[in-house]
Formats: sequence, C-alpha cells, structure tokens
Amino acid sequence: MASSKEYLQFILGQLSELEDISYRAMMGEYIIYYRGKIVGGIYDDRLLVKPVKSAISYMPSASYELPYDGAKEMLLVDEVDNKDFLKGLFNAMYDELPVPKPKKKK
Repeated sequence: MASSKEYLQFILGQLSELEDISYRAMMGEYIIYYRGKIVGGIYDDRLLVKPVKSAISYMPSASYELPYDGAKEMLLVDEVDNKDFLKGLFNAMYDELPVPKPKKKK
C-alpha cells in the first residue's frame, strides 16, 4: 500500500517549524530529509525514523516496524500530532545521522 499525498502534506506541515525539510518520492513512499540527511520516511501512511541512539532515548517506548519487506526495522513515531515533539526528535537525531554519500559521476 502506498502512502497518500495527504499524509505527506500533513507530516510536512507538522515539520514546518524546522528549516530545510525535504522529501523524495520512492516507489509510492516518501523519504524525509532534514538538512540534507535522511531522517526516515513515510511508509504506508506511517512516519518511521532511523533507530539511532538519540531517537531511541527520545522515544523509549516506540515500536520497531518494517517500512517494507526486506528492509531494516525503523522506529514508529506515534506523536505526529505534536509539532514540538517532532521538532525535538529531528533536532536530537541530526548529529547522529550519517552524511549522505556523494553521488558518483557518470
């Protein structure tokens, strides 16, 4: 099941207080970037984030879920209605997220 554009717009609205949030459509789902780093994504109308230490400590009771078959588990963000919570989560995670690999030139 693909994610809806309505859910994407809702999440982007909830993240509107953060600078440099972007996304990329990927096979019916959406990868979410914060200041150029992948934080997580929207899969089946669920916001999932990478299970870095800061995210685990920020959401100690979060459940681990698979974004799609064959993928690594990610953390389900339950508090998508709370803008301050999401802002704090993304800011807490940022320093721990890997820097994207440079694209190879053809």
